[in-house]
Amino acid sequence: MTDEAGAVGPPLRVRVVGRALNALVARAPWAWPLVRAPMRRYFDRVAPGWEERTTAASVEHLTGLARAVVHVAPAPERILDIGTGTGAAAFFLAREYPRASVRGVDFSEEMIRQAQRKIGLDPEGRIAFRVADAAALPYDAESFDLVAGLNVPPFFAEIARVLRPGGHVVLVATSGPATPFYTPDPVLDRGFAKRGIERVAADRAGRATYWVGRKRP
Repeated sequence: MTDEAGAVGPPLRVRVVGRALNALVARAPWAWPLVRAPMRRYFDRVAPGWEERTTAASVEHLTGLARAVVHVAPAPERILDIGTGTGAAAFFLAREYPRASVRGVDFSEEMIRQAQRKIGLDPEGRIAFRVADAAALPYDAESFDLVAGLNVPPFFAEIARVLRPGGHVVLVATSGPATPFYTPDPVLDRGFAKRGIERVAADRAGRATYWVGRKRP
């Protein structure tokens, strides 16, 4: 679920719809199934050529993530990238943490198909992608040291469930407040604090904003 950010951010219509859906997930997660199907169809439709249109694998797009992981220590061994899209963030994290295994999930089959085409860029076999809903992750509790997401709604409960004690959450909005799936820091603070995850850092990096939290040991 990455955004279609251009030089000045996504179109107003996209931002408005995205912000409404984001608020729905943050405040009424029980309503997510009502909007999941049309959102999946949208991302399936736009998946071909996604990286070329959005520059999702560019340095600028990944700047917020690069700045955020500076606050993650010790280095994670198991990483989950939710809303992975075509896998740009997953591959970045695999390069940043050369000893970690990385899993990327997205509810769009077409996005995952695009990501899987790049598996050859991972000769060590540390990266794997699968179709999965971030609201119902197919992983056991406390499976990951780091859960990351670029331009995704805050699925508080599932992120907290699969995160190990002492593990980190990194959420990035690559166009800052202009990102369709943007969540203000106070909402992230409250939502994660209810689940034992406290803010470590939150800041800007170019156009991007990022939030880093840590689950209590």
